Amino acid sequence: MSDGTSLLSPQQMGTFDAEGNYIPRVITEDNMVGTDLATLVGDSVLEFEDGDLVTGTVVKIDHDEVLLDIGFKSEGVIPSRELSIRNDVDPSEIVSLGERVECLVLQKEDKEGRLVLSKKRAQYEKAWSNIEELKNRDEVVKGVVIEVVKGGLIVDIGLRGFLPASLVELRRVRELQPYIGKTVEAKIIELDRNRNNVVLSRRAWLEETQKEQRGDFLNNLKPGERRHGVISSVVNFGAFVDLGGMDGLIHVSELSWKHIDHPSQVVAVGDEVDVEVLDVDFSKERISLSLKATQSDPWQVFADSHAVDQLVYGRVTKMVPFGAFVQVGEGIEGLVHISEMAAHHVESPDQVVTAGEELWVKIIELDTARRRISLSIKQAAEGGEVSEEYREAFGSHAYDTEGNYIGGIEYGEFTPETEAQAAWAEYATETTVKSPEDDADTAGETAGETAGETVEETAGEAIEEAPVAE
Repeated sequence: MSDGTSLLSPQQMGTFDAEGNYIPRVITEDNMVGTDLATLVGDSVLEFEDGDLVTGTVVKIDHDEVLLDIGFKSEGVIPSRELSIRNDVDPSEIVSLGERVECLVLQKEDKEGRLVLSKKRAQYEKAWSNIEELKNRDEVVKGVVIEVVKGGLIVDIGLRGFLPASLVELRRVRELQPYIGKTVEAKIIELDRNRNNVVLSRRAWLEETQKEQRGDFLNNLKPGERRHGVISSVVNFGAFVDLGGMDGLIHVSELSWKHIDHPSQVVAVGDEVDVEVLDVDFSKERISLSLKATQSDPWQVFADSHAVDQLVYGRVTKMVPFGAFVQVGEGIEGLVHISEMAAHHVESPDQVVTAGEELWVKIIELDTARRRISLSIKQAAEGGEVSEEYREAFGSHAYDTEGNYIGGIEYGEFTPETEAQAAWAEYATETTVKSPEDDADTAGETAGETAGETVEETAGEAIEEAPVAE
């Protein structure tokens, strides 16, 4: 049924007086004289064919359909699936009562005698014509992202336009959900009406609109200079940094001086960083950046503060057939060759050390050009100068003016407080150079006090067991 909206032309309606009162049109008895009634009825009933475009007024909205008064003998019905290209929509979100809507006739008469209409098909037909014109003029389309699908996004441009994930931004994005509901502009890169296929590229639009801006930005970017930026994306091979005009890449090898398994160990999206520009590729519009270049090289710091023949404390990190690697600083490892593990012959490194073990080693070579350190456990056991950081840890009273260890548990001058101190004290206790007579006297006094044995008997045992410096 109609909502009562008149289908009469202004000439067929009444008039209004000066006060605004309605004066009905006078219908005379002979206004139909000479006219066949059937003809008049037929002329008042509109006829439609499948595929026709019609316009009507929304008179009813249900959860699964909308009724439209188009001046037909009955209202036309728009099934909810024919309201929009979006899936599972609420009809009340698409149309409102009294709204004028253009539709395409799908079926002249369903089983209930109603005209079946489609709003989305009418939009689709108009959209195709519009999109074809835009494509021919190489212009952009604008639409709302309505859905995330495998491989990209669906954009409502009057029909379903596909925007591949690789073409959403200047670089590929991993998380597409945040784009839902956003209005985007894009170039049409593929159009096939027969296959109902429209492929869009927002990246092409971004590249076009930002080309001049990017050119100016790149011209003002010089290798060696430092820039402040924000981590915009983290990928397996590195991290992208928004420099405030373009994104640059920090390759995983330029993120840290130490070895890392994944860039996420160093940075996260949103982190503010200072980076150094390594290279600007104008032809490919690529910027190479370095994070580690803005930080001190731990290897060089170590080399500047240590010297050959110094003793350092470290941890065994890896065993190999020809020796063991020992970490002696943050990200700094040196090799103890199997020949430097002990004074006696060693068949396998695990005969002397185990992974994770902490011990003292002596630096026997510092190759700054090749960034390699050679270490010795065997020579560390002979004593020597302790590196500066360990002198501070032990206290100056434990060393002579040359930095050689002189304090120890046996002298009562020094009580270890850390694991490093205790380990070195153990080495020093075992390897301090003494004459056999000194060892005999010390052993005799200790034995006499504790066990009541004669000094001579204890001294004899001490002379046999006392270590002799090689």
